[in-house]
Amino acid sequence: MASSLPGQLVSLLENGQHHVWEDQSIIKWRKRDAHVPLRCHESVEGSLKYWYERNKVSFVVSNSAVWNDDAVVGALDSAALWVKGLPFVKSLSGYWKFFLASSPKNVPLNFYDSAFHDIQWETLPVPSNWQMHGFDQPIYTNVVYPFPLDPPFVHVENPTGCYRTYFDIPKEWNGRRIFLHFEAVDSAFCAWVNGVPIGYSQDSRLPAEFEITDYCYPFSTDKKNVLAVQVFRWSDGSYLEDQDHWWLSGIHRDVLLLSKPQVFIADYFFKSTLAEDFSYADIQVEVKIDNSIETSKDSILPNYTIEASLFDTASWYSTDGYADLASSNVASLKLNPSPSTSLGFHGYWLEGRLEMPRLWSAEQPNLYTLAVILKDASGNLVDCESCLVGIRQVSKAPKQLLVNGRPIIIRGVNRHEHHPRLGKTNIESCMVKDLILMKQYNFNAVRNSHYPQHPRWYELCDLFGMYMIDEANIETHGFDYSGHVKHPTLEPSWATAMIDRVIGMVERDKNHACIFSWSLGNEAGYGPNHSASAGWIRGKDPSRLLHYEGGGSRTPSTDIVCPMYMRVWDIVKIAKDPNETRPLILCEYSHAMGNSSGNIHKYWEAIDSTFGLQGGFIWEWVDQGLLKEGADGSKHWAYGGDFGDVPNDLNFCLNGLVWPDRTPHPAMHEVKYVYQPIKVSFREEAVKITNTHFYETTQGLEFSWSAHGDGYKLGSGILPLPLIEPQKSFSIEWKSAPWYPLWTSSFAEEYFLTITAKLLHSTKWVKAGHVISSTQVQLPSKREIVPHVIKTKEATFISEILGDTIKVSRQNLWEIILNVKTGAVESWKVEGVSLMTKGIFPCFWRAPTDNDKGGGDSSYFSLWKTAHIDSLNYITKSCSIQTKTDHLVRVAAVFLGVPKSEEGSLSKEESALIEIDVIYTIYGSGDVVVECNTRPSSNLPPLPRVGVEFHLDKSMDQIKWYGRGPFECYPDRKAAAHVAVYEQNLGDMHVPYIVPGECSGRADVRWVTFQNKDGFGIYASIYGSSPPMQINASYYTTAELDRATHNHDLVKGDDIEVHLDHKHMGLAGDDSWSPCVHDEYLIPAVPYSFSIRLCPITPATSGLDVYKSQLQY
Repeated sequence: MASSLPGQLVSLLENGQHHVWEDQSIIKWRKRDAHVPLRCHESVEGSLKYWYERNKVSFVVSNSAVWNDDAVVGALDSAALWVKGLPFVKSLSGYWKFFLASSPKNVPLNFYDSAFHDIQWETLPVPSNWQMHGFDQPIYTNVVYPFPLDPPFVHVENPTGCYRTYFDIPKEWNGRRIFLHFEAVDSAFCAWVNGVPIGYSQDSRLPAEFEITDYCYPFSTDKKNVLAVQVFRWSDGSYLEDQDHWWLSGIHRDVLLLSKPQVFIADYFFKSTLAEDFSYADIQVEVKIDNSIETSKDSILPNYTIEASLFDTASWYSTDGYADLASSNVASLKLNPSPSTSLGFHGYWLEGRLEMPRLWSAEQPNLYTLAVILKDASGNLVDCESCLVGIRQVSKAPKQLLVNGRPIIIRGVNRHEHHPRLGKTNIESCMVKDLILMKQYNFNAVRNSHYPQHPRWYELCDLFGMYMIDEANIETHGFDYSGHVKHPTLEPSWATAMIDRVIGMVERDKNHACIFSWSLGNEAGYGPNHSASAGWIRGKDPSRLLHYEGGGSRTPSTDIVCPMYMRVWDIVKIAKDPNETRPLILCEYSHAMGNSSGNIHKYWEAIDSTFGLQGGFIWEWVDQGLLKEGADGSKHWAYGGDFGDVPNDLNFCLNGLVWPDRTPHPAMHEVKYVYQPIKVSFREEAVKITNTHFYETTQGLEFSWSAHGDGYKLGSGILPLPLIEPQKSFSIEWKSAPWYPLWTSSFAEEYFLTITAKLLHSTKWVKAGHVISSTQVQLPSKREIVPHVIKTKEATFISEILGDTIKVSRQNLWEIILNVKTGAVESWKVEGVSLMTKGIFPCFWRAPTDNDKGGGDSSYFSLWKTAHIDSLNYITKSCSIQTKTDHLVRVAAVFLGVPKSEEGSLSKEESALIEIDVIYTIYGSGDVVVECNTRPSSNLPPLPRVGVEFHLDKSMDQIKWYGRGPFECYPDRKAAAHVAVYEQNLGDMHVPYIVPGECSGRADVRWVTFQNKDGFGIYASIYGSSPPMQINASYYTTAELDRATHNHDLVKGDDIEVHLDHKHMGLAGDDSWSPCVHDEYLIPAVPYSFSIRLCPITPATSGLDVYKSQLQY
């Protein structure tokens, strides 16, 4: 630290050639040491009342989560809420005066002076990011820095925010010390009180605290205190903050005034050591006392008493009102005057024992309230601090992470702090919304990516039960692509800044039970500065594990093998390596960008069956879209480049399992399924139900069953089971099961059994009745399934050739017009109602997804475009009527898939990439069987799809199908989608991914109907020996989904585009920057044959009736 800084701060900021914000050796001035959050309670009773109210949070709070402009007020309300009940803490959050200068040199002269006139300045809410209020612009980059890589220097154009606000000191604070506490400011700032410089700080995600006692006007004067803050958008600290998220600036967390007595509790560290049999816990609390204004530094013990108490919160809510909170004291801790034999001062140690502790885990988040008390020689309370604590033990065994002596599985997700309206600013109800959704979808762990988050987030994770990796605010990803500059971790000049960030995180968050591991940061290379940071953490807190992926995920600085996006077969290989004794937990996997998350079930098949694999954290929780107003005044979610930001990484910020307003993506159902704690399997004539919890029995669950035949319910009921202990199973013999009689008496072709587990009682995170697990298994068929055929009646129809068309009709029931020159259906009507407007054509192309585009020249999208699969036009090589009787018409056509030339005209026939034989057989019943034989060129890349496309009248918007659903699903993401009969409106089928692409599909469909509101429509099903189809229907054409760059740009077509696919390529999801669809979900360019049945539907018929009519018994 530069010793000259205090005297030169103002000149360095204003006139100096040397810029304090461009010097990595100057990271702070007058900033107090990092410590736990301080509450400054007036009494022990006050601390207990505070936590009594603060712990009441439940899923009900999430109902008030807001994601629009109302969130601005919501953030201010939360700031006030968080200090409620703390008489010696005052929030300065509110509307401050604000001026944005283009650079530090253009800051208004002496704007920090009390006499400065700020009347012309605008106002800005604090906390906030100024870019979210019309100042400057948001910038999104993943890797590249938004300024030239020339550390420690940043842009000459460095937008600088100037803030001013006014405050007074309450009368009750007279004679006490005053501290100014910034919970987080991005990226660097300096502050003045009444014109006096009081401090400088960096680190955009951790607090900065300064003592301002000597600079404040006392309450007895009429003078208002003036707080001025200068915030730099860019600083040398920005080089350590190259995370994959929006670059947003300003005072984005709360600003507090803290009042403390002259001698006070400055910090404390709660530790517990459990007995081998967990029958008791030895408690230790290390306390740091600030007596810096005392003339004698050794006067604490003779003049003061330090003690602590532990209160059990479990009994607090059994009666109305506060009851007698103090009576919940379960342990008293006393001072140990000589706790250490090592030299030097080690703080004051309080010790005690708690018998039969209630242990904390994500499954059973039992908490206590710790109160630390400082009394004077007369026994009067001088100071009191408190926090929530959990008693639990984190340890290691060969290839295992243990919590309370038991291995756990991490069902995790990475979470950025993100609000579509506020940016990085937090609201209580929105954080609760995140947590209750995570719990409801079976997540049990979160990785704070990639920085320490709002202090309240940790309390909520303690309360709701969520394992956590807490990560230091260090990422230097952009250095990976620089050949001329070393990573900061290799430079001694960056050591102080890096280690300071690690220390600040640990010191602030050290008392939280939810944290099982500290992380040294993310994608910051690997070097001596990491080794030093790891050494400091291991010395400070050996009770937790250490995590760091950089350097290959297996360095000495990590206790967990923690790769990102490693393939399934490779993680299994590491787990089976006898020389690797650490557990493997994927710090990032299953990149959820757009329509993604394919193959996740493959990871969990491996994790559930391989010792040494203990789960992972999906990337990531939320689409980081920001609200942006369009030209028409409507608002939409924007991504990189939408604000004119250069450079940018476009929509790579949209990797979430939920949309910015926390509406879950369809993939969340798949995650909930693979993460579910109750597993069900059917083999060897028994249904096996396994409780994969590590602490919870099934006592709080109600099991039920339902059986379906051909998609319709045969029966259901409650399933009485004995209590299943953690990690145990129970099997039900097939013939003694309650569904067995239904199976034996049914004539259905296929049978499915669904076992569901629901919560019997409400919890903090959900109401009673919530489904935590639901599994569908296919039961044996009672007979051999034979190919489907039409049972035709000798119905007659009229067929006539009119020029190039043949018109086939039966009285006034139905009419089909087919062009025998092009092989296309020009019209299909039923009782005068128009059904099909265009079709039926082969189709091999889909609107590319984000994963399809990932991989540059080797991406599927690039390969498809190079092969011209995206621009195929289907010309008719031949078409003829093969059979024409009163009962049957058969038309055969041969289509050639020919790429368009660059001029848009058709290439020569010889350039055909795919040849398709199509045979239409029209029966007197109105049925049309379409037989397709495709012969693609063998040198084509894997195909997006193999199927047919047709267009229906826009009125055919009521869809019913027998297949997987009810939500969107694809061949490699369908484990959660049960087979049944579902019904939906076409408009509700569309999945509004922020960047459009292939979406809205349904897998394994046996039959589907499209009908208008009066019940007229068309039926389609598999036929013959063809397997179930992948279907898709949309108002948006494939070309439109490919064209539009935002969902709100989509323009509906004049009809409904329908796809019935014999094969559809998987979505992938192992990552989004390489072609990684697993082999079994690729569609190699080889011949395929399939058949589809189509027929008209009227109000008098149903899809099931038609389907059953083609079954052979």
